[in-house]
Amino acid sequence: MSPLARWCHRHRLAVVLVWVGLLIGLGAGVGAAGSAFGNSPTSQNTDSAKATALLRHASNSAAGKSGRVVWQLKDGEVTEPAAERAMTGALGRIAHAPGVASVTSPYAPSGKAQVSKDGKTAYATVAFDLDVADAQIDHVKELATAPETKSLHIALNGQAFTVNAAPNAVADAMGIVLAFVVLLFVFRAVWVAVLPILTAIVGVGTSAVAVILLSHVITLSDTTLTLGSLIGLGVGIDYALFIVNRHRANLKAGMDPAESVAKALNTSGRAVVFAGLTVVVALLGMLTLNVGIINGMAIGAAVTVVLTVLAAITLLPALLSMIGPRVLSRRERSAPVGGTSGTGLWGRWATRVQTHPKALGAIVLAVLAALALPTLSLRLGAADDGNLPTTSTNRQAYDMIAGGFGPGFNGPLVLAVQAPTAADKAAEAKLVTALQQVDGIASAGAAPMKEGQTVGVISVVPTTSPQAAATSDLIGHLRDDVIPSAERGTSMKVYVGGVTASNDDFASVLLGKLPVFVLVIAALGFLLLTVAFRSLLIPAVGAVLNILSIGVAFGAIVVVFQYGYGASLLGLGAAGPIESFVPILVVGIMFGLSMDYQVFLVSRMREEWAHTGDSHGAVRVGQAETGKVIVVAATIMFCVFGSFVFGGMRVISEFGVSLAVAVAVDALLIRMILVPALMHLCGRANWWLPRRLDKALPRVSVEGPSDEPERHPHPVREPQPVGPAD
Repeated sequence: MSPLARWCHRHRLAVVLVWVGLLIGLGAGVGAAGSAFGNSPTSQNTDSAKATALLRHASNSAAGKSGRVVWQLKDGEVTEPAAERAMTGALGRIAHAPGVASVTSPYAPSGKAQVSKDGKTAYATVAFDLDVADAQIDHVKELATAPETKSLHIALNGQAFTVNAAPNAVADAMGIVLAFVVLLFVFRAVWVAVLPILTAIVGVGTSAVAVILLSHVITLSDTTLTLGSLIGLGVGIDYALFIVNRHRANLKAGMDPAESVAKALNTSGRAVVFAGLTVVVALLGMLTLNVGIINGMAIGAAVTVVLTVLAAITLLPALLSMIGPRVLSRRERSAPVGGTSGTGLWGRWATRVQTHPKALGAIVLAVLAALALPTLSLRLGAADDGNLPTTSTNRQAYDMIAGGFGPGFNGPLVLAVQAPTAADKAAEAKLVTALQQVDGIASAGAAPMKEGQTVGVISVVPTTSPQAAATSDLIGHLRDDVIPSAERGTSMKVYVGGVTASNDDFASVLLGKLPVFVLVIAALGFLLLTVAFRSLLIPAVGAVLNILSIGVAFGAIVVVFQYGYGASLLGLGAAGPIESFVPILVVGIMFGLSMDYQVFLVSRMREEWAHTGDSHGAVRVGQAETGKVIVVAATIMFCVFGSFVFGGMRVISEFGVSLAVAVAVDALLIRMILVPALMHLCGRANWWLPRRLDKALPRVSVEGPSDEPERHPHPVREPQPVGPAD
């Protein structure tokens, strides 16, 4: 890494210009090509996927996107002549609009059920063609809302009309400002606060435009940008901070600025690359799940991490070379060269942990177990429009439908019926009658089948909202009991589909894969740490503690979003299920972040151990010398992640809450107390590795070669497996 640092030092202006040119060039590409984000989750081989495929094969309009136009009169009923004329004209124009398959009007003879009993609310269903374009849907939105007046309120909802909240620039700005304040307060030097943030912004900005262009190649959700910004700002600032902190220490020791940059990159820079690699590997490990929307998010986040690491090891050294000694405060520049390591607050705390490892370790384990306990009741699903801000048209339509017709009308189930014979069609009619008698169903009805048609559609309206646990139970009851009974003795096949069932199936698929994914990630972490630290015990402890960190993250989102404690105060909507893909991504992200702190902490301990052969001293010195920067880095991540809680997107808020809580707990409790305590209890066994395995594993120097003089006159002895303590 030293040659790279020296090259960036000599060509610092060129390096800065290359990054600026890359950002401008990619931005020009986005300006020309735009974006191509998509949001359809892949349910794979599920009942709802079969329903969609069957309807699509039969060219049924129920297979395409659909949406609702909902309206109310401020005073009066929707059947009044003026309201009826205005809406009938709008619906007629919509029916003839490009991309529209059909429109069901409440003013048609067959649409009387689409007017609420009190006459104050009505809705029309708009079914779109399978290949409808976004521009065509936008045109329909304009036609639908055109008749709105002060007395006639119109709102839209449904799959086709879903409006996803745009990335909130205020959240980004809030996180950046808080990070700047933390850095300035701790280090008392403006450039220490500016450089990590500037490096992270360039990395995140470059990755954002790269991801937008990538959306034309692979399927990416439109939340990928916000998620990438959340991760990129956090890790980008932290990675740059670790390098800047090492550079500052080198300057304080009297090193020349150019040599200091090279040394910093060859030590902390190596750790940054290794830490970034672990995050990327964890994210790309999600590809093994083979879920389209997860794959896209993982790739987008991995691209962000790669570019932030590249910025940290190229752009940052160039900027440090331009700044020179001004990265130190005036007082630090005038202070005597050299200093005592391992003293001060963190030195005293490291000594306390060494003195009371059993008591402190037991307390932290109890706290972590309590924080992770809510994970046992984790319920995955999809939050419905009732959790959107009240200013959203989707939320307004949701509330009008729920008030006028019942909450289940916001998430009807679509049953695809394969009925090739006359007997099967009769069985379908019997199924509709049976469905009307099922508890939890408000209404059920079948669309008339045309002559020669073999695929029918039954619409089932639950009595509960789409996100309710009772609705999920109803779907299971239909599939396990009601439908098999109706199919018995016939060739009829019935599949439960629709958006609500699709979301439920998607959650089930991911929940089934989650335990295996956690174990795979833990095993991967064990392998990487074994290679890095030439130890078996440290990776084993690290893998278990990483799982604890993930449990804390899950516990936080369950308490806030599923139980609803504090959700309304934060403006996060009502209690509901956790978005299906959030836990999977949290596993990958937290694994990487936990590995980051473990690498920075233990690599310094390993460096001291190799230098002195004193296990307790190595643990104490490593904790004392890295404690400040790890806690500051975690504080910055907490601020960045926490700022996204207020971004207006429930799914991003779930990431923000889980990651902010988990990072704080991981740094303060696990890395600053539990890991050192356990290592003190294990003594020299921390560093034991069988000789055969030692020879077989590749050698990776995370912190680079050490050229410091020995602290003790005695030669370093080869560590031996002597038991759990010195």
